[in-house]
Amino acid sequence: MLTSLNLLCGTLAIIAAFRCYDVVLWGVQGYKLAFILIALGAVADFCDGLVARLLDVVSGIGKQLDSLSDLVTFGVAPAMIIYNLMHVGHPDSYWCLSTVMLPVFGAIRLARFNIDTEQTTTFKGLPIPANALFWLGAAAFMAQVPEMRQEGIVAMIVIFSFLMVCNIPMFSFKLHGFNLRENWAQFLLVIITVCLLVAFGLPGLMYVIWTYILLSLLKGLMNRAKK
Repeated sequence: MLTSLNLLCGTLAIIAAFRCYDVVLWGVQGYKLAFILIALGAVADFCDGLVARLLDVVSGIGKQLDSLSDLVTFGVAPAMIIYNLMHVGHPDSYWCLSTVMLPVFGAIRLARFNIDTEQTTTFKGLPIPANALFWLGAAAFMAQVPEMRQEGIVAMIVIFSFLMVCNIPMFSFKLHGFNLRENWAQFLLVIITVCLLVAFGLPGLMYVIWTYILLSLLKGLMNRAKK
């Protein structure tokens, strides 16, 4: 039920994205409602795994449904928000079609994750929820600057599509105990995240994910040096 709720939120977020600047509910514009729905989907995505472990009902079908839901909520929905914001800002341009790369590479990333038994405490490539967070921040920035140049957005789409399918090790957001030595990157990311969101608001999510990527690279280099 929780996994399906994630999928439902993602689907509704896609519908809201196509209303973009229209006021659709309680005075909230479409793209902002899409943000809220993706956030609710993320909460459901976090809870479904937790509840499954507590109730000991982990299953293969649950794993597959979870990935399909994640693809919609964290892959398709953010891509459609960016698509519509790009289209509104530049209605005669076809660059907005580049956003389809995000769900395609997100699907490849999730498929690889499902058959890889090594991705437990670390990930290979950027997790698709982190990709969604970056694009929510980017969308918030684009909404403030609708006439911004599209070349930079397309470049970011290419970069983040690559990051999702590359083999760069990225640490998990989950804490494994409270040992500062083992979890220093997670604690540092939390502190930096709070500072960036206070300083920049929702667009600060872009810088949060760049920080996550840089900390993952640093942690990987430190682990390699130890070995």
